[in-house]
Amino acid sequence: MADEAKAKGNAAFSSGNFADAIRHFTDAITLSPSNHVLYSNRSAAYASLHRYSEALEDASRTVELNPSWSKGYSRLGAAYLGLGRPDDAVSAYEKGLAVDPANEALKSGLADARSALRSRSSQPGPGAGGAASPFGKMFQGPELWAKLTADPSTRAYLQQPDFVRMIQDIQKNPNNINMYLSDQRMMQVLGVLLNVKMSGGPGASEEGEEGTDRDVAMETEPARKPAAPEPVPAEQAPEPMEEVLDEEKEARQKKAEAQKEKELGNAAYKKKDFDKAISHYSKALELDDEDISFLTNRAAVYLEMGKYEDCIKDCEKAVERGRELRSDFKMIARALTRKGTALAKLAKCSRDFEPAIETFQKALTEHRNPETLKKLNEAERAKKELEQQEYFDPKLADEEREKGNDFFKKQQYPEAVKHYTEALKRNPKDPRVYSNRAACYTKLGALPEGLKDAEKCIELDPTFSKGYTRKGAVQFFMKDYDKALETYQEGLKHDANNQELLDGVRRCVEQINKTNRGDISPEDLKERQAKAMQDPEIQNILSDPIMRQVLVDFQENPKAAQDHLKNPQVMHKIQKLVSAGIVQMR
Repeated sequence: MADEAKAKGNAAFSSGNFADAIRHFTDAITLSPSNHVLYSNRSAAYASLHRYSEALEDASRTVELNPSWSKGYSRLGAAYLGLGRPDDAVSAYEKGLAVDPANEALKSGLADARSALRSRSSQPGPGAGGAASPFGKMFQGPELWAKLTADPSTRAYLQQPDFVRMIQDIQKNPNNINMYLSDQRMMQVLGVLLNVKMSGGPGASEEGEEGTDRDVAMETEPARKPAAPEPVPAEQAPEPMEEVLDEEKEARQKKAEAQKEKELGNAAYKKKDFDKAISHYSKALELDDEDISFLTNRAAVYLEMGKYEDCIKDCEKAVERGRELRSDFKMIARALTRKGTALAKLAKCSRDFEPAIETFQKALTEHRNPETLKKLNEAERAKKELEQQEYFDPKLADEEREKGNDFFKKQQYPEAVKHYTEALKRNPKDPRVYSNRAACYTKLGALPEGLKDAEKCIELDPTFSKGYTRKGAVQFFMKDYDKALETYQEGLKHDANNQELLDGVRRCVEQINKTNRGDISPEDLKERQAKAMQDPEIQNILSDPIMRQVLVDFQENPKAAQDHLKNPQVMHKIQKLVSAGIVQMR
């Protein structure tokens, strides 16, 4: 869209519609505010309308964005000349020539600026006989160039560079017109501006002229309707636009060639022809260094080849260059993620996952990509496993477990927990330690922690009966009697004669029977019901339309309720509600 607006601005400029050109260039700048060429073009358009202050502002912005581009200094010098500041213009042109010593436009501009500076120095001041020329003011109007273009007698002059410079010099300093009155072309210009016919104009013979060059006979003629304006010649602009267009055309061509190289690189990568892919991506970078995808793609190839250091270097370049160009944050995140992946690969040898973790975290601050988050979790897990491996020592784990047992016997449960925890760090696969720590947590009233340890104990060794007794005890204290009963019964499958498990079953049945009989205090019943309502299984049963009808039948249609109880699934759910204290059966 910016290119389209710029093209419209160039077309308007070439046809002399400078106001439209400014409007189009402004639209393009809004879409691409860091494009120095757009400010340069708009500066030329402003200068063509003698709006030199705006021209100077845009020229300064051009130089600021690209100090190595000589065209910007040419615009700057032209704006200074238009403002009557030839000394600043000289400085601008000299700076431009320092960048591009062979630039002819800058050399010509410098000559004009120095000439204007000399003219100003030699010009007599007020009261010294230096009367202003009455014709100079006619050259200040914005319609000057349109009049000269429309009139056939002066149109051809606009193709002559020295004529254009002459007119521009008068625009800068109206008193300088006296220097050019000996030029027959200037007399013709005065005739056009005064709307009079000048003898000796184009087509007149030398024999037909009378008087000296300064004593030209004039005769009036009726005002004629201006012809339709023709495209403004390139020389009219402070600097021709064609030069910029050629540069942009070349830049676009290089970008197109770079994209073709990228596509060839992608095709080679898919075929696992990594050397060829790298060659194409490198060529794309040479053609266009403003697309960091060439770097990230090449980094991906290095990653596949196991050249992790090269991958990291390309990713770092991509991040640095991307920030300079203000690239899409997703592209920055991609480069960081790829770097983190390479660092994670290297960490398997260096045993240091921290750099990879930090890089993945930085990538997520740029863009929260699920794949990056997954890689971060993998790196953190690998780091934890590595730390556990380095800390693993079964012998020290047994020593810590024994210390924990001693404190448990002394009923010093916090100290016991501390040693059991250290034992698990040394050997996280010992189910006995989880069982012992679960017992400590139960004594301390930390029931959720005790339940978690008991379940981990069962997970590590499903045949270890202590795990079931610990879990059942925690559930019993949490008044989840039906769940505790299931746990004890599960343990009996592995150790049918275990007295602790049998006693656990007996205690649970007693509590469930009390609930069924309603032999429970109102406070306990209320507490159990509130807790049960938070159980997802109980919530599902109560939200089931069939079960709601069953519960209604228990109150209003006992015969139908008895039929429901013949269904094993319904009976199981009713028992759940009874155990939870939601339903009482008498």
